[in-house]
Amino acid sequence: MPANDGAADINAAEYTIDELARAGGTTVRNVRAYQDRGLLNPPERRGRVGIYTGEHLRRLQLVNQLLSRGYTIANIQELFDGLEKGQQLQDIIGLERAISSPWSSETPRLFTMPELLRMFGIAAFAPSTLSRVFKLGLLVPDGIRFRAPNPKILYAGAELTKAGMPLDDMLLLVEHLRANVERVADEMVQMIVRLLDRYDGRLPPPEDVPKLADLIWRLRPLANMAVDSEVSRALEHSANKFLGDRVAQILEHMRPDGAPKAP
Repeated sequence: MPANDGAADINAAEYTIDELARAGGTTVRNVRAYQDRGLLNPPERRGRVGIYTGEHLRRLQLVNQLLSRGYTIANIQELFDGLEKGQQLQDIIGLERAISSPWSSETPRLFTMPELLRMFGIAAFAPSTLSRVFKLGLLVPDGIRFRAPNPKILYAGAELTKAGMPLDDMLLLVEHLRANVERVADEMVQMIVRLLDRYDGRLPPPEDVPKLADLIWRLRPLANMAVDSEVSRALEHSANKFLGDRVAQILEHMRPDGAPKAP
C-alpha cells in the first residue's frame, strides 16, 4: 500500500475545532493557542466555521507527544522552525503520521443508551457488564451518548447476543483475544522499532525518512492480512477439533436402534 494512499484516506477526515480538540485529546483553548504560535496551520473557512483536516490532527498529536516528553511550546516552535528551514518537516510529519494514525478504516460511531438496549437487551447491560465494556474501550462515554471506536465488534456482539450467546462470555473472549493480539502486534511493530533504533534517537538522514514512512504504510495491510490468515487457520482447526466431535455425538444418537456402530 503506497504511503500516499493511506495519507489521503486520513486527510479526508474533517473536524470542527471542538471535534479536533476532542480527537486530539486536548482543549479548544490549546488548539487556538497552538494556531496562534504557528504550530498549527489555520483551518479552511466555510462561512463562519473553520474546518480542520487529518493533517491538523496529526500535527496536534505530534505537539502533544512532544509536550509529554518535556518539550515546551517554545522548544517545539524552535524545532518546527528549524525543520522547516531544512525542508524536512513534512517528511517527519509523514513518518509520524504513518506510525500514529489509525490502523483501521473503521469510523467511530455514537450510540444512545436506548439504541444499545435495543441491540443487546435490557438484561445485557447490568452495571458490572457495562463496567467491563468501558474498561475494554468498546464504548466510551461521550456526553449523554457513547462512542464506539470500533463499532463492528458491537454489531457482531449484538447478533451473537440475539442468537443466545451471553454478553459476558463474549467480553471474556475479547479480553483473552486482546491480550494475545497485543502481544503479536508488539512483535510486529518491534521490527520497525529496530530500524529506528539504528539512529540512536537522532533524526534519520533526509533520504531515509520517506523510506521508513513508506515501509510502515506497507506493513499495515500486510500485518492485517497475516493476522486474519492465522486467525482463520486457528478457527478452522478448533472448529474441526471441538465442533466436529459434538456433531459426531449428535449423529451417533440419531442412529436407528440396533444399527451397528462404525468400526
